[in-house]
Amino acid sequence: MFATFTSEGTSHWGIARPEGMIALSPDYPHLHTLRNVIAAGALEEIAQAATGRAVTHPHGSFTYEIPVPDPEKIICVGVNFPDRNAEYKDGQDAPPNMSLFIRFPRSFVGHETPLTRPPETPQLDYEGEIAIVIGKGGRRIPEAEALSHIAGLTLCNEGTLRDWVRHAKFNVTQGKNWDGSGAMGPWLVPFTDPAQIVDVHLQTRVNGDIRQDDRTGRMLFPVARQIAYISTFTTLVPGDIIVTGTPTGAGARFDPPVWLVPGDTIEVEADGIGTLRNGVVDE
Repeated sequence: MFATFTSEGTSHWGIARPEGMIALSPDYPHLHTLRNVIAAGALEEIAQAATGRAVTHPHGSFTYEIPVPDPEKIICVGVNFPDRNAEYKDGQDAPPNMSLFIRFPRSFVGHETPLTRPPETPQLDYEGEIAIVIGKGGRRIPEAEALSHIAGLTLCNEGTLRDWVRHAKFNVTQGKNWDGSGAMGPWLVPFTDPAQIVDVHLQTRVNGDIRQDDRTGRMLFPVARQIAYISTFTTLVPGDIIVTGTPTGAGARFDPPVWLVPGDTIEVEADGIGTLRNGVVDE
């Protein structure tokens, strides 16, 4: 599992082990971030280079960053599970094409770093999702070939300030991009088999209570379709991230809504990827 982390003010990338991290970035000074590693097609080489290496940074000596800290773009897919479409209560069937929006890297923190609730609104909500990282770029990628363009998988808590997604008539950009409002990580799991994404169990827990629980096999727009559709209008490049959609069960859908508050712990877990864990603090 590949990870990006900071220790004593210096950012590193390397391999995550149960005991901590193996920093490999000092051995590859021309590959500044995992985005560069992915673009160079060097993930397998890096994994082999870690064989037999001792942990350089034990737990407690580093903090996690988002796995790819400098993607060209982060594209998020909205309303991608059947029950999520029903939540809108507008009587409309699921649309023929997917809803998309953009997030900025600064809006995400790494594993075990708290989400930030801003003073402007208390309506901080969670959305547990699987994210894919593009390994092989392309334009107008055929759906049948789309999964071969994935480098790896990670997890995302696509934290949202709910009232700010309705500040304007059409867009949700404001509510989706508060600094440090979401999280991504803990690491990047190499993608080697379609079974890693086609029908995977995804669950979100808040303080141990299950809030979201579904499988990727129920997505309205499967991951291969997402890659094909998105690459129709924009060229995907190595390191790009697609956040693939969240199941029903976010705090906004409770009556009354249940927002995240300081002291809460949110865990997003998916089979074969791991668990992304974050707390909440006030800005």
